[in-house]
Amino acid sequence: MIFVKNPEPGRVKTRLAKTLGDEKAYEIYLRLLYHTMKMASNADCVKEVWYSAFVDEEDLFNSKTFGKKLQSEGDLGKKMSMAFKSAFNEGYERVVIIGSDCPGITDTLIESAFELLAQNELVIGPANDGGYYLLGMSRFIPELFIGVPWSTDKVFGKTVEIAESKQVSLKELPVLVDIDNEDDLNQSNLNWHQ
Repeated sequence: MIFVKNPEPGRVKTRLAKTLGDEKAYEIYLRLLYHTMKMASNADCVKEVWYSAFVDEEDLFNSKTFGKKLQSEGDLGKKMSMAFKSAFNEGYERVVIIGSDCPGITDTLIESAFELLAQNELVIGPANDGGYYLLGMSRFIPELFIGVPWSTDKVFGKTVEIAESKQVSLKELPVLVDIDNEDDLNQSNLNWHQ
């Protein structure tokens, strides 16, 4: 499952826009979306894209490759929890969610998350900003989305703390950079300013 914001100048990458402007932030978001789509397309799994505002049938996510769904109402935790619950209710045994902010994500990394879920209940890909770029489960664990301070540098730590308190078997992926601001863009070693 890929969680995306419907792209619109001034509504995506707002922290990045503070220093680069709305148009540049929008352009970078589109490049991140394209990268995420390419990597997910190459991964050997069922693919869905979950939209923030409306299901876009005409965007870069090909409807033959990607199922398209709308995120639920609520904070990020509620949205992700409902998406995981939906996937497990549909009969999937291993479910992975990613965002569209991580230029370091690869099809190999996505596939390795699924492989790790064969032996573990939880896989998490920590981001440099204290959040995570990937979360995978082999069973629905709703507690992981309760009491987490979303959009802060405490998300990853709190999620691991909850998992450990529930004695959930957990594997971590490498730390990657999420692009939220200009510092992240510079850290990512990608020449995205052009």
